[in-house]
Amino acid sequence: MPTRADPRTPTPPPIPVNDEETPDERLNRNLDQLLQELRVALPGVQVLFAFLLVVPFNARFGEVTAPERLLYVGALLAAAAASALLIAPSVHHRVLFHQHRKRQLVLVANRLAVAGMVCLVAAFTAAIALVASFTFSTPVAVVIAVGTVGVFATVWFVLPIWLLGRPHRDD
Repeated sequence: MPTRADPRTPTPPPIPVNDEETPDERLNRNLDQLLQELRVALPGVQVLFAFLLVVPFNARFGEVTAPERLLYVGALLAAAAASALLIAPSVHHRVLFHQHRKRQLVLVANRLAVAGMVCLVAAFTAAIALVASFTFSTPVAVVIAVGTVGVFATVWFVLPIWLLGRPHRDD
């Protein structure tokens, strides 16, 4: 038996569907939307990467323990991987421009974007854990790192997957 929506809950406006959109137009729109979304993520990656690049030149970096140095290198490599993966769709678009490979481009770009976001979570988590470890202690850093992963995983991945599992309504 279908459940009734709570009448106090406002319903979102219907998403316009253009049935006259051709497959090529849909691919163009999907690629444009993906590239716009990446423009949101890239500044965060760039700021984190820049921060990580200058950390070793800080006067107190010599006080960092060997495990913290490994955490630092992990954060740096994860930020570099996130940068590579999140910038790749734009590069692919330029390389494949006018080659009639847009369907492949959209599929690959989507996978690269998701992988880049996973690397970005790893980079943020490692950077936060490094700061927490240096500032407090390893046990505190572990708790903060687990919390960081939990927040990112929930709002970036679990929530949209949960929404996919909910009934879809067309108003």
